[in-house]
Amino acid sequence: MSSSSFSLTLIFLFSLFFLSINAQDLIHDTCKTSSQQDPNVKLAFCTTSLQAAPASHCADLKGLGMMSIRLTRYNITDTRCYIKQLLKNNTKKLDPYVKACLDDCFELYSDAISGIKQAMKSYSSKRYFDANVQISSVMDATTTCEDGFKQRKGVVSPLTKRNDATFQLSAIVLSIMNILQSSSK
Repeated sequence: MSSSSFSLTLIFLFSLFFLSINAQDLIHDTCKTSSQQDPNVKLAFCTTSLQAAPASHCADLKGLGMMSIRLTRYNITDTRCYIKQLLKNNTKKLDPYVKACLDDCFELYSDAISGIKQAMKSYSSKRYFDANVQISSVMDATTTCEDGFKQRKGVVSPLTKRNDATFQLSAIVLSIMNILQSSSK
């Protein structure tokens, strides 16, 4: 065996080994990098969320980005449904201020659904700047929703955990896009 074919074989085997390790650790490494670069990304939340996504263990970084957008979309859709149920089932019991806040949040999450769908299209087309703007608007919606409840003393938001989860999932998407853009330069 010549030294050049031995070298190529060695490089191939090393690459194969590295890729298999890389595939196993991609979620953890991505979440670790994201949490170090962005204080809005919590390592445990990121890792748990991405590991729960179907087929995440065989995805590349771009695939993890799309999965995180899908997770955000599911979360938005579920939160919107939850708000709708709160409004429907508690109409007579709700404080008028809380009802008004929930109505506002319902509208914000309704708008966020169309925004996240557009972000998926932008991301798929590698228009990361556009996707960034669209994901950022989702983050703004969660903050605006939560802030509405905070404007009145003594009012507790029934959406705090859901708003926080949507915000963090959005931050994960933005972080992955940032990593993708950095690695392509």
